[in-house]
Amino acid sequence: MPADSGIAEAAAVLRAGGLVAFPTETVYGLGANALDARAAARIFEAKARPSFDPLITHLADAADLPALVGAVPPAVAALVERFWPGPLTLIVDRPAAIPPIVTSGLDTMAVRVPDEAAARALIAAAGVPVAAPSANRFGQLSPTRAEHVVAGLGAAVDVVLDGGPTRCGIESTIVDARGDRPVVLRLGALPVEALVEAVGPVTVRPGSSGQPVAPGTLAAHYAPRTPLRLGTAEPAPGDGGRRGFLAFREAPQAGGWAAVEVLSPEGDLTAAAARLFDALHRLDAAGVTEIVAEPVPDVGVGRAINDRLRRAAATWH
Repeated sequence: MPADSGIAEAAAVLRAGGLVAFPTETVYGLGANALDARAAARIFEAKARPSFDPLITHLADAADLPALVGAVPPAVAALVERFWPGPLTLIVDRPAAIPPIVTSGLDTMAVRVPDEAAARALIAAAGVPVAAPSANRFGQLSPTRAEHVVAGLGAAVDVVLDGGPTRCGIESTIVDARGDRPVVLRLGALPVEALVEAVGPVTVRPGSSGQPVAPGTLAAHYAPRTPLRLGTAEPAPGDGGRRGFLAFREAPQAGGWAAVEVLSPEGDLTAAAARLFDALHRLDAAGVTEIVAEPVPDVGVGRAINDRLRRAAATWH
């Protein structure tokens, strides 16, 4: 249903323990009442998500954070003031009100306030914090349109709020700022450079080979159903196969590609990020046997784009 007219009904579904997919500025989230362990368990079931991968809890307003968790560390509070609402997820100590299933048994919790009016309106109308990972099957491409959610999860979701394509197109940046120096646990839509400008030096430590300490940090993740590898357009495929190419600025001059997606002809990394998953969804549906993805400049949000491409490629290698 339309996001602007379906808030009240979707909020009632959340309060009753149901699942609601909703737009944020990053990707579509699959939400459940974060105070209800059984509702949170439905998220893991619907996504086929392993129980060791924690969820992000979403709030309607920054003022709701101390009401939920108590005293907020000064460095965390500074980032909240600077970047919320926005694509920044912060690590805090898990409050007693949040059941352990939401944090996969960790004593920490990932939390953010989304910069999307419909998302905040939904959470406020529900009257509860909302646990919400991306609304897709575990390990697969994140959804940036409502139709991606429907195609991937179908009847496992009670309500899908359609807010059109998401603005950022990739997930939030995750930061643990409880220590002496903030640690970036997942690269995302908020560039590291913006964090450094706001708080000074940070440590970047994305990726996990064991139990994740934050959502979306497994080494193999964000993958299409079609095998993907990093590469360039030269040489063009000459084996008669149907291969797709994901380009940054321009389509390959050489022929031989069955399908091509260009992220940003203008070379705009923000625009490229917004189109990344949508382009991969189209290549995945094009019937190609392999997707070759061209890395983008490794600066700003380009670092997060390359991070997603590396994780997708790691699923197939």
